[in-house]
Amino acid sequence: MSWMLRIEHRSAYRYGEEVLSSYNEARMTPLTTDRQTAVESRVEVEPRSRSFRYLDYWASVVDVFDIHVPHTALTITATSVVETTEAPPQPSDPGWDLLTSEPVLDRFAEFLAPTAYTPAAPELVDLAIELRNGWGPGATVDTVSRFARSRLEYIPGVTEVSSSALEALHHEAGVCQDYAHLSIALLRAAGVPARYVSGYLHTGKDARPGDTVSGESHAWVEAWLGDWWPFDPTNGSAVGERHAVVGRGRDYADVPPLKGVHSSGTAESLEVEVRITRLA
Repeated sequence: MSWMLRIEHRSAYRYGEEVLSSYNEARMTPLTTDRQTAVESRVEVEPRSRSFRYLDYWASVVDVFDIHVPHTALTITATSVVETTEAPPQPSDPGWDLLTSEPVLDRFAEFLAPTAYTPAAPELVDLAIELRNGWGPGATVDTVSRFARSRLEYIPGVTEVSSSALEALHHEAGVCQDYAHLSIALLRAAGVPARYVSGYLHTGKDARPGDTVSGESHAWVEAWLGDWWPFDPTNGSAVGERHAVVGRGRDYADVPPLKGVHSSGTAESLEVEVRITRLA
């Protein structure tokens, strides 16, 4: 079964003083993959600016634009339509012999190495060994997903966008970004390649065509079990027709929806609105 989703993502910055110029990157466009198709997409900027699009190192779609007129507000609106498919079955357990083989270790070195968001802290390594104990890679992924969901309570504002997996573990709370980072840190420490996925989620499990929900960007995880297998530790579910992939990377730093620099002025406020409609 497939869904057709319309996604409108609007981010509006207001500055305390006039900004003379800014340089920006937006990663807000769903990908075309083996499990979803981006039917249409556009990114609009106010003040108006010409942008160009490219695929970055991680194969995310990036819209780049710069503004050279004085402005006190910046609005980026990304609109897309994407066709998604149902959740794939979990691959057969590949066994630790495959995951510890030289070709796999070399191929997925970037998704096994620690990062600032997913550190190889002794506390996380010890926990990963405990969770892996006696299980194969597939069962370890399931165990880590259940652990993240049981240990963290979903509470916005407890962590920050810069918080690491270890900080989320100590807070025992966070948002989807924290659930993903904690899961990734534990999987990597256990020896399972794992990557961070950013995108969108239609929260209506039984949504009908025309149903619209409001929300934010979402994050989940893909673990390599002979093939990449996605799972959503925040919701304790597989990744299927309600999810739309925008980007993949080692952690959040590789796939932020927006990032940039500006010449002067301090952002006083940021308003983000995401509306997701099931079209079919």
